[in-house]
Amino acid sequence: MTDPKSHELEVPNAVVTYDVREPAAPSDKPTLLMFASPMEAAAFATLAGHFTDRTVVTYDPRGAGRSKRTDGTSLSTPDEHADDLHRIITELGTGPVDVFASSGGAVNALALVAKHSDQVRTVVAHEPPASQEVPDRENALAACVDIRRTYEASGFGPAMAKFIALVMHKGELPDDYTDQPGPDPAAFGLPTEDDGSRDDPLMGNIVNSNHYKHDFDALRAASTRVVLAVGVESEGELPARAATAVAERLGIEPTMFPSHHAGFTGEESGMAGEPEAFAVRLREVLDQN
Repeated sequence: MTDPKSHELEVPNAVVTYDVREPAAPSDKPTLLMFASPMEAAAFATLAGHFTDRTVVTYDPRGAGRSKRTDGTSLSTPDEHADDLHRIITELGTGPVDVFASSGGAVNALALVAKHSDQVRTVVAHEPPASQEVPDRENALAACVDIRRTYEASGFGPAMAKFIALVMHKGELPDDYTDQPGPDPAAFGLPTEDDGSRDDPLMGNIVNSNHYKHDFDALRAASTRVVLAVGVESEGELPARAATAVAERLGIEPTMFPSHHAGFTGEESGMAGEPEAFAVRLREVLDQN
């Protein structure tokens, strides 16, 4: 596989940067587009290295890393991200692509398929935080709003501590979840002082991503093969529960993958999973089409 070549693409209210890795020999396999949100392209370096037999494309979502918003806001919606992805795929000009998308990126990928299924052959949506679909939806949505409010009031450290506690929580959220004291940021190695910045892409996406209402009629009617992926270590966690609920709405079974919510990442992410085993499983799933 060649070294990644970076490209910039102007889209409404942003300039997004994406990277293309070409196979060493010609390939008839579909281009594989990998992304998360707001995780940057660099987190996919290890996983991309396991797919040397096809073109692999990664990108920084708008507002994250090298992809800069031009409208002065840090807030992004799944529909904006889906439109960015549509424009990237169009620019690639390779025909329908395969997609592996994780977390908020999986929400965005499902929004893409609902609008442009002709551009995606298979989408593997890994643990989308589709909180509208879980039984405790009101509590889950309120927790996301509370994290955003904490960020606006107190900055990154306290908000991120609440986010980590939320994604680590096993089982449904109790009705008094947001009434409980927030965890100490220092316990997670996070800053306790507010630096005054309010441009963090995670905090800019969390409410809109979790509150997004998917178009299930469009997804069921799509030509795209839709796979909902869940990590074997993620049982009971909100994104895994949401993925299972989305699969149920679509009339399919969730597909199990190795490791945890970031199980596809290598050491470069700081939260390494099992990328080799993950890649084997992903290849199996993609080859089933």
